[in-house]
Amino acid sequence: MPRILKNGCPFGTHRVVSPPGVLPQPAEMLDNDMGKLWDNEILIDVDALNIDSASFTQIKQQAGGDEEEIRRIILDTVARRGKMHNPVTGSGGMLIGRVAAIGSRLQGGSDLQPGDAIATLVSLSLTPLNIERIDRVDLDTDQVLISGRAILFERGLYARLPDDIPSALALAVLDVAGAPAQTARLVNSGDSVVILGATGKSGVLCCYMARKKAGPTGMVIGIGAPNDPGAADLEALGLCDAVVQLDAGDAPTCYREIDRITGGRLADLVINCVNIPDTEQASILMCRNRGKVYFFSMATSFTKAALGAEGVGKDIDMLIGNGYTRGHAELALGLIRESKPLRQLYQSRYCS
Repeated sequence: MPRILKNGCPFGTHRVVSPPGVLPQPAEMLDNDMGKLWDNEILIDVDALNIDSASFTQIKQQAGGDEEEIRRIILDTVARRGKMHNPVTGSGGMLIGRVAAIGSRLQGGSDLQPGDAIATLVSLSLTPLNIERIDRVDLDTDQVLISGRAILFERGLYARLPDDIPSALALAVLDVAGAPAQTARLVNSGDSVVILGATGKSGVLCCYMARKKAGPTGMVIGIGAPNDPGAADLEALGLCDAVVQLDAGDAPTCYREIDRITGGRLADLVINCVNIPDTEQASILMCRNRGKVYFFSMATSFTKAALGAEGVGKDIDMLIGNGYTRGHAELALGLIRESKPLRQLYQSRYCS
């Protein structure tokens, strides 16, 4: 059993090594010594990490697609930072595992018990993590099977893993649960909605939710990358009025195509779910004046977005992709339960 320490900060600042005075997410380094447990922490035996898409894409590119090099980069990042916090993208991901121990201050006030299977709903970029070994890297799903331990802080969010959904599927869905939940808030009946990265893990869920909310009078346009085989999967689901394959870095072409499809109206809402940089301007140009752009992508530069909108004279509201929305875990898992075709697609992709 770990040594118990008292008076931990609810936000986890007691685990910050450097620099002083910051919260765990922006910290350069966290204390990932699992031989000690503060009285307001939950210790987790970790089964798998789901590296967020922008981060995993960057790591794969850096490693040239070599699995052993990806392992080395992940282990090196965690060794240097005490957490899986990509120094290039600034993002992390989330994990699943089993509760190993609960700090004394949380006992009685938490519904968790040792042995409970959970998914953390906070970023790996703020989660103290110690990896003993990496057992497998799945290049297609961004999932990394490990043996290790992690800490969930007192204010950290989690979800119990459901009995009716395989853990790999639940991990994939919960990783992006904030996207469909925010889509449900933002889409109104009759809206025209454009989704960049529509063929990906978060994008398909956003298409499903946008179709539900926009209704028969609305329009849902999904944009996938050129030569992306996922476009056929999205078309087969029948969620979109149009599925087009465009280079999201080519803003003028994206604008012209959406201008054509919408008859010059452009989109009431653009949702950006891509995992590559430099797609801010396309998102902005496809949106009508006084419309909204929701940047769920962790590859977004908010400097480029703000100055880019100004540069083309677009009066639009731009929203940061908060990964947390109240009830988002239940909502996302509910979509998988209510749609058999959606579940079949996600199982084929993420339950290898």
